[in-house]
Amino acid sequence: MKSTNLGAFEEIVLLVIGILGENAYGVTIMEEIEQQTKHRPSVGALHGAFYRLEKKGFVESFESGATAERGGRRKRYYRITATGKDTLVKANDLRNSMIKLIPGLQNQ
Repeated sequence: MKSTNLGAFEEIVLLVIGILGENAYGVTIMEEIEQQTKHRPSVGALHGAFYRLEKKGFVESFESGATAERGGRRKRYYRITATGKDTLVKANDLRNSMIKLIPGLQNQ
């Protein structure tokens, strides 16, 4: 059975993959995370998150064709799955319902 737990960094990566749509590959994902969070993740942390998200069924990946500009190498693209989208919605709903329970904290 696939794990449905979503860690904080995994959630950020999943959100960014959703934001980038068809342009979601390693470099663009890293740049968008840095733009959104003001922190640049390490390549190892990012690839670890890709592996875990794919294993959980939240994303799927595919390779593009090789290009001369990349020295014959392919890009690995990621896309969010229906399960990944559902997980993000549930995580957001849980967070929003719990934050309302904190006394003295106003939602803005």
